[in-house]
Amino acid sequence: MRIFIRLFDSIILSAFACYILISEYFASNNHPVLTVLILTFLYFMVNLLPSLYNFKTKDIKMHILADGADLLSAYLIASTFVSVAYIVLLVKGALSSVSILTLCISIIVSLVSLAIAFYSAIARVCFLSKQLKISHKVLAVIFGVFPIINLGALFYAINTASKEVEFETSKQKLNEERKNKEICRTKYPILLVHGVFFRDFKHFNYWGRIPEELSKNGARLFYGNHQSASSVADSAAELTDRIKEILAETNCEKVNVIAHSKGGLDCRYAISKCGADKYVASLTTVNTPHRGCAFADYLLEKIPEKTKNKVAAAYNGAMKKLGDPNPDFLEAVVDLTYEKCCQFNENVPDKDGVYYQSTGSKLNKAKNGKFPLNLSYHLVNYFDGANDGLVAENSFKWGENYTFVTTKGRRGISHADMIDLNRENFAGFDVREFYVQLVYDLKKKGF
Repeated sequence: MRIFIRLFDSIILSAFACYILISEYFASNNHPVLTVLILTFLYFMVNLLPSLYNFKTKDIKMHILADGADLLSAYLIASTFVSVAYIVLLVKGALSSVSILTLCISIIVSLVSLAIAFYSAIARVCFLSKQLKISHKVLAVIFGVFPIINLGALFYAINTASKEVEFETSKQKLNEERKNKEICRTKYPILLVHGVFFRDFKHFNYWGRIPEELSKNGARLFYGNHQSASSVADSAAELTDRIKEILAETNCEKVNVIAHSKGGLDCRYAISKCGADKYVASLTTVNTPHRGCAFADYLLEKIPEKTKNKVAAAYNGAMKKLGDPNPDFLEAVVDLTYEKCCQFNENVPDKDGVYYQSTGSKLNKAKNGKFPLNLSYHLVNYFDGANDGLVAENSFKWGENYTFVTTKGRRGISHADMIDLNRENFAGFDVREFYVQLVYDLKKKGF
């Protein structure tokens, strides 16, 4: 269906762009007013509403993005057809019978009409696509109007936008179908705990699109709101107080905790040493370095003391301005070392009555991890083997149930992908649905 729509739009754009030249050559200056009006009307309708089929997409943003992809495809086909038409007529000498003035007007009308279609399409795609990278948007805008040069950039933009519409529309349909089931409405609310060097900012969610997806399926969500970098013990104390606040607010007896990276260690300590076991029904750790990071030991040993203190001071100073009352960069890093985590596991036993489970992932190729994980991957791989760009595969497993995820082929799943930090869709793993099913499983277990 979409192919036929794009072809129809392409024919309209091509006919409007070439009309003056074609009618001049074949009809000897015969320009019927009705034909011009009909073509003009269709041309502007194609620009405004490239496809009525897109009204099936209920999300207005996805509807407009689909229109952009359709119109961009039509522009690409039409500009190719118009260029070929001019070249063929020129080669065959057909343009010799056309006046210079008519030819100039025809070329100007063709360029302007195609340019309007292009910018109408690219504006929709660039403003609304979340999957199209900024670099590709820039390339598409700059080179989109140049024949041949534009092919790579525009094909990528059309393909990315089309896949995004298809994926998001299918997710919306799925959520609508199960909305009344509230599969993420667990007995106890969900507490999301961030990892080291991040905060729970109001306008930038550490967990990407995951909270919204969980909420659509009935989840009651709360955040740790603890400092970005502190020792495990200090973070655990903060989280214990936060849990008590949530219980007072909700009148619930317990919470289900989902903690990423160092947050998993913080929560284990809170449960074992700070008395939070009475208030926690389950703990799910996500890509947590339960057995530490050997490369952290190496870095702390090799980096000069003066340099470490300078970096720590700069970080602590910056985070104080962002709201951390007493950040401690070095303590946070030291608690992630292999040596410290070995001591931690000996001294911080699991508590009866709390359900522990864990998840982990790995990158298949370093370059598929966003900066700086594409660099740290090699260092972790040297010391610890297969990893997610930051934590080794052999460090993730903890608790009664362990889930390991990756993708087929070269992509893999990074430390950041597991919390949707980059808001990226890619083949083989739907991070939002992964968390929906994770929480649904907690519900089925009675938590």
